[in-house]
Amino acid sequence: MTRFHTSPMLRNLLVLDAVTCLGAGALMAIGGGHLASLLALPEPLLRYAGVFLIVFGGAVGLLARSARVPRAAVLAVVVCNALWAIESVAIIAAGWVTPNAFGVAFVLAQAVWVAALAALQYACLRRQAVVASAP
Repeated sequence: MTRFHTSPMLRNLLVLDAVTCLGAGALMAIGGGHLASLLALPEPLLRYAGVFLIVFGGAVGLLARSARVPRAAVLAVVVCNALWAIESVAIIAAGWVTPNAFGVAFVLAQAVWVAALAALQYACLRRQAVVASAP
């Protein structure tokens, strides 16, 4: 498994990802009932997504603490973030949930934020590969 020293930028992005996942996850898992009534989103969806975010955020946080990280692990974070963003848009576009305007904004804001994180993390990963292969 290929490991590399993380750049400060990638480490900061992983920390930011972990912190936002843990914060949003706690909000959704603990406050799912209140959010459900405010956003017109199903409470179980909010709570389960919140628990997932807490676990994912913890894993990303552990990864961010490592001086040398497996390339595959960072790529897995990027893929998970990209899938989260795609699925967030899909549940709205496909009508799987019917939130109010606040709910749509909540879901789409998450999608944009997570897609941006995925893109930046991937750019750092590619840059790391270029630096590693330079003569």
